[in-house]
Amino acid sequence: MVADSKPADGWTNTLAPYRAPKAARSILEIVITVVPLLTIWALAWALLSRGLWWAALLLTVPAAGFLLRMFMIQHDCGHGAFFGQRQANDWVGRVIGVFTLTPYDYWRQSHAMHHATSGNLDRRGGLGAIEVLTVEEYRALSPVRRLRYWLYRNPVVMFGLGPAYVFLVFQRMPIGMMRQGWRPWASVIGNGVGVLAGLGGLIWLFGIAPVLIVNLVTMLLAATIGVWLFYVQHQFEGAVMMRNGAWKRDEAALHGSSHYDLPPVLRWFTANIGIHHVHHLSSRIPFYRLPKVLKDHPELKPLSRVGLWESFRFARLALWDEAAGRLITFHEARRAA
Repeated sequence: MVADSKPADGWTNTLAPYRAPKAARSILEIVITVVPLLTIWALAWALLSRGLWWAALLLTVPAAGFLLRMFMIQHDCGHGAFFGQRQANDWVGRVIGVFTLTPYDYWRQSHAMHHATSGNLDRRGGLGAIEVLTVEEYRALSPVRRLRYWLYRNPVVMFGLGPAYVFLVFQRMPIGMMRQGWRPWASVIGNGVGVLAGLGGLIWLFGIAPVLIVNLVTMLLAATIGVWLFYVQHQFEGAVMMRNGAWKRDEAALHGSSHYDLPPVLRWFTANIGIHHVHHLSSRIPFYRLPKVLKDHPELKPLSRVGLWESFRFARLALWDEAAGRLITFHEARRAA
């Protein structure tokens, strides 16, 4: 049986048994992520305070890996997938949000919008989504707006300036939810207070330069990798996008979300988020159970598979060609015109 031969609700029923989290395993995943991160940070702060800045900066690379993994745990909490009790998910997510500079409740709501609209051409523009224009929409823009979109899609901006803007600026206000009452504001302000309190305590213990330099570099590295993952999970050669009438959740999950087949070490640090097509089929599956899904259902492995090295060329994809039904580069659009 091929994966997309199942009926619309086939995968929902098939994957239901994998959705039950194991509390002991979830706690272990937190411990083996948080303890190494704090240990590396403490060592980096000590090295920097002694003038060994090069050694401290080297340590920000593995620290960024563990911080990224913390964000993935927060991500699972946002889906209610990491613990069986909602309060456990929410409070663990909120605490982790202080480390990742991500207001948990605000982010959870915006991310739910992403899952509800992913791959739908008529419902683009969800909060925090990477903007994608069709070729026709791009050509209809004024020269100034066309230049702005070109700059926005430029890899230097997307993966250089973009991550810093998202985590240091964009998420400091409940953009898109300012009129939804006090909850989005409480999430953003509460996260900001937690971040300032945490930084204040660390600066008091270790000094301002070691903490700000080590933590800022770690955050920017982790944010850059995170934005890249979010990009390549939905914008790759072979990805599908559909209009409202043709859009189906399972089809959008299987063919509009990639199976980013990473090497084992990277798979561990990214908490199996590369198995993204399965995640979109059933977002309540804890990340540590996703490999089991592929093992039990090997027909899912080749679907939307993207390798590490081939993925880098997808950074140039920028426009959706409705006539061809695929993502294309600016160069391809100009050549076609």
